[in-house]
Amino acid sequence: MAIKRDIADLKLAHDGKARIEWAERSMPVLRLIRERFKKEKPLKGINIAACLHVTTETANLMRTLKAGGATCTLCASNPLSTQDEVAAALVKEYGVSVFAVRGENNKLYYKHINQSLDVKPHITMDDGADLLSTLHQDRRELLPGVLAGTEETTTGVIRLKAMAEEKALEYPVIAVNDSKTKHFFDNRYGTGQSTIDGVLRATNMLIAGSTVVIAGYGWCGRGVAMRAKGLGGNVIVTEVDSVKAIEAVMDGFQVMPMAKAAPLGDLFITLTGDIHVIRLEHAKKMKDGAVICNSGHFNVEIDIPALKKAASRVRTLRANVEEYTIGKKKICLLAEGRLINLSAAEGHPAMVMDMSFANQALAAEYVVKHHDRLEHKVYVVPEKIDDDIARLKLKSMGVSIDRLTPEQKKYLASWQMGT
Repeated sequence: MAIKRDIADLKLAHDGKARIEWAERSMPVLRLIRERFKKEKPLKGINIAACLHVTTETANLMRTLKAGGATCTLCASNPLSTQDEVAAALVKEYGVSVFAVRGENNKLYYKHINQSLDVKPHITMDDGADLLSTLHQDRRELLPGVLAGTEETTTGVIRLKAMAEEKALEYPVIAVNDSKTKHFFDNRYGTGQSTIDGVLRATNMLIAGSTVVIAGYGWCGRGVAMRAKGLGGNVIVTEVDSVKAIEAVMDGFQVMPMAKAAPLGDLFITLTGDIHVIRLEHAKKMKDGAVICNSGHFNVEIDIPALKKAASRVRTLRANVEEYTIGKKKICLLAEGRLINLSAAEGHPAMVMDMSFANQALAAEYVVKHHDRLEHKVYVVPEKIDDDIARLKLKSMGVSIDRLTPEQKKYLASWQMGT
């Protein structure tokens, strides 16, 4: 199949290739999978349409899928997360069709999704479920050819479970996000570090001594709260889930409604997957100079249209920082309310994405072998895949662990043996 593209500049390929190779150094598990795929070709004849962040780590996933025999097309899952040099290298150096330009508008974003779907996919890979949603709504003629899909994010899994509940999901999907070797590490440590990285690159603010309000205490929120506290921030958590709220309290954080946190915070970070977590009513209560940003998948967690409507002036102070004048206060919005870690920084470190994308690659292999046994539901990654990835990661880190003795196995399998 001919390589197609809509990217910023093919001349950036040299720099992109160097960055992809740098990321590969920290992705030993994916590299081992790629070596096996190259020999076994488990994805031979399979077309894969992927809607993911176009980063160096994703590039190494594309290389792995292609080594397994797949034909891949890639489009961006967020308008501001594309690394243009990586897109160029994927096209020129690795023969992957890419449709992604950093800063693309909404119209071009969905055009690129449709161009990616033109491959007539057997497998879809999503980061937020926009590709799958477009396929189900606008490209239904392609549905009979789809074996299964995978989903990378919490937000996407929520959408897919809603589709499955309504019997609207037309093929099985593996919730890669829900595997232990993904959300325990990618969501917590990856989002934790990269979100703070994005805030610091955008603002150069000092976290120590600042009051940081974290909206949402899922695995991503936990990670950001942990990192903000480690940098000396005074962390407040807002939640709607009682159990998560108790956990935040016992982890040492203040917990309160957003309305009470609004006057106290210096920095606000949303990570809920829901809409309008920060609204105009909250912004009006904030300190002059408060900074707000989002690290959830879509740019809907902050009610940006309401802020724009209420603002007497909006101006750009520096890259990824817009100042909204609302009444006598100035509120700063980072990265247009899009993913701060990918819009203002480079996203998750390659070392943690190694496990996430190992899940993607092995999930693709799994659905090729087992799709005929799967219903139109959302499935978790099989436990054996999770365990294999963890084992390989530990090995790559030079870490060994104990094994159960025969006596211990017998004890754990017995209900008769007690004290």
